[in-house]
Amino acid sequence: MANTFADLPLRPETIEALHAHGFIAPFAIQEMVLPIALSDGDVIGQAKTGTGKTLAFGIPVIERVIAPNDSEWEDFANKGMPQVLIVVPTRELCTQVTRDIEELAAHRGIRTLAVYGGRAFEPQIEALQAGVEIVVGTPGRLLDLSRQGQLKLKEVSRLVLDEADEMLDLGFLPDVEKILANTPNRAQTMLFSATMPGDIIALARRFMNQPIHIRTQDSEDEGAVVTRIKQHVLRAHAMDKIEMLARILQADGRGPTIVFCRTKRTCQKTADDLLERGFRAATIHGDLGQGAREKALGDFKAGKSDVLVATDVAARGIDIEGITHVINYQCPEDEKTYVHRIGRTARAGADGIAVTFVDWDELARWKMINQTLDLGLAEPEETYSSSPHLYEVLNIPAGSTGRMTKAKPVVRVENKAPVKRAPAKASAPKEKTERTRTRTKKFKES
Repeated sequence: MANTFADLPLRPETIEALHAHGFIAPFAIQEMVLPIALSDGDVIGQAKTGTGKTLAFGIPVIERVIAPNDSEWEDFANKGMPQVLIVVPTRELCTQVTRDIEELAAHRGIRTLAVYGGRAFEPQIEALQAGVEIVVGTPGRLLDLSRQGQLKLKEVSRLVLDEADEMLDLGFLPDVEKILANTPNRAQTMLFSATMPGDIIALARRFMNQPIHIRTQDSEDEGAVVTRIKQHVLRAHAMDKIEMLARILQADGRGPTIVFCRTKRTCQKTADDLLERGFRAATIHGDLGQGAREKALGDFKAGKSDVLVATDVAARGIDIEGITHVINYQCPEDEKTYVHRIGRTARAGADGIAVTFVDWDELARWKMINQTLDLGLAEPEETYSSSPHLYEVLNIPAGSTGRMTKAKPVVRVENKAPVKRAPAKASAPKEKTERTRTRTKKFKES
């Protein structure tokens, strides 16, 4: 096993780029995948989000790309045609993976392109026509560009499926199968997934060549995830949820927070209510345009907002460090969604707090989640925004209300000598009065 990236058979440019971005030693998933992937073997990597999967597949594909700055470029027959295809389930993950790949590939002049829906076709088509080596994209937009003849898949030699189980959940599996069928010259296929449902296993058997299955979740399985997070489950009334949420967001020690909702409508309404109450909230959901989603996520990462209200689909693939609280404003659909949501906090050994609101009509669903994960929280305590135990268990300062209180501006009064003002002239009013009297007298005489 390699102790550092420099111990691996990598190009000097790749090692230099890794060191420039602070990557010295590989993580567990990288340490296990890289030797196999660098020898061109097919890989199934089972690891959850946030474990370093992007470098695990990014380094091998970058190593195999023939780039414009390489000596082999002159003799390369397929200049400008995509050599690597990375398929991801969401727009946000697409931009994130593209950025990570670009950081490592820039030294050799490798051109990387992100293609996803919600954006105009023309800039993506222009980039493809100019020539790219690595394409990162969502299934729908990849197929659209392929059908138009703009994206040439036949010369793709390396293909990566990232977050395969999420693509299954989002209904993209048929599109993924079409993409795999349209890449006949694949020399290597890598698939990464947090879980391995039957459909994903069947996909791997059909399209992969004797893949080696690597699992690095023994210490990071669902049980380990949930035990590292302090969880609170509260039975809440629908009309009181926003008031409870506003108080929780004023808890001592609260940092960046993600609030999860099941529906787009509830997501937007919750964010609007928080903004009206004085909180710095942003939102991402499927009804927003891509520009608005990117701005909301960018503001959250930059600290311009500290509350991100999101639906499950929109938040898939987003990996942000430093999240202190995750609040399930609406009870998740199942145990996998629950673990996925609360796993957004307590990253890299940090502490995290998860709060779940369970309405009366959600009790049966919550009990199934509790039973599957063996949480011991089958009977959530009935809680209102005024309940003393809410303040106590979540460390909310006494007197907090449903609005973010702002400190009153301090008005400084300086001791200055009084300014002497010139007395108003008395002649003008007197003249006016005299004229008025004269006119009145003449009017009476007439």
